[in-house]
Amino acid sequence: MGRYLIRRVILALPTLVGITCVTFLVSHLLPADLVLTSLGDRATQSPALVAAFRHRWGLDRPVAVQYMIYVRHLLHGDLGMSIATNRPVLSELALSLPATVELATLALLAALGAGIAMGVLAAATRNSAVDAATRGLSAVGVAIPTFWFAILLVSTVYFRLGWAPAPGRLTAGLIPPEPVTGMYLVDTLLRGRPDLFADALSHMVLPATVLATVGIGFVTRITRASMLEVLTQDYVRTARAKGLARWSVVLRHALRNALIPVITIGGTLYAQLMSGTVLTETIFSWPGMGRYAFSSAASLDFPAVMGVALVIGVIYVMVNLCVDVLYVLVNPRVRFD
Repeated sequence: MGRYLIRRVILALPTLVGITCVTFLVSHLLPADLVLTSLGDRATQSPALVAAFRHRWGLDRPVAVQYMIYVRHLLHGDLGMSIATNRPVLSELALSLPATVELATLALLAALGAGIAMGVLAAATRNSAVDAATRGLSAVGVAIPTFWFAILLVSTVYFRLGWAPAPGRLTAGLIPPEPVTGMYLVDTLLRGRPDLFADALSHMVLPATVLATVGIGFVTRITRASMLEVLTQDYVRTARAKGLARWSVVLRHALRNALIPVITIGGTLYAQLMSGTVLTETIFSWPGMGRYAFSSAASLDFPAVMGVALVIGVIYVMVNLCVDVLYVLVNPRVRFD
């Protein structure tokens, strides 16, 4: 297994190089003028200031040279300096990434738990009213616009009913736990602060629900289809012929083999959650990587945008690697070779 992991990591390197190349070229070929965006009216009043700005950020060099310098810094773990904040991009990502990781992870767990349960229930009760209701709910979950659902929950659950705390990671006035991982749910437990844990969890319910809704729809549909196929296999009929209880056959014999496509959709879903939380994080004032990417793109902060793209690319590679390993753990008939 160790050789398999090393080989997969080596094969992922060209993908990461391609990501750096594409994001760098796209960032530098945009028609927007970074100098005008950053300096404003000063750009037209002081040519010397423009020249100093271009020299400061290396914009007076050929694009190929800029890319080579960027790659050289990457090899030393340097993602560059943010043009907007003049701080290291790596430090800013270290602050925003944990917030997105814990939100996406909670949303993924909710989507997998609810989606698998609904999919199994629909397959086990095929063509019944329960099956029809489950399929209808999954269709709604897939079709519902995320931003609209987020606005609906905020306006209803928070503003009208007052059942949810205000957007953000903690209630105003509370002091965040001393950072260990940057994820509040983990850090509050490590620091022995159950009160802060409950407060942080309550703030995650609405945004995690929004993110999980689409995932529940996909996981339900994939699980149902996979379960229906597995339930027609010979070994399932044999288990039934031996007199095993219906749900024992479904849960102990069929479910495990039906999970392989669910693992695939789960891995893809997690990567999408990590990279596609811009609107949700903006609506819920969640200081994660999505908001950071949005603000960086709006200010043409190229180093920050390229840093976010690289992190997302690494996450995709790692998720795909984990999915391949889970294949073998769930179904031993799949071999690393």
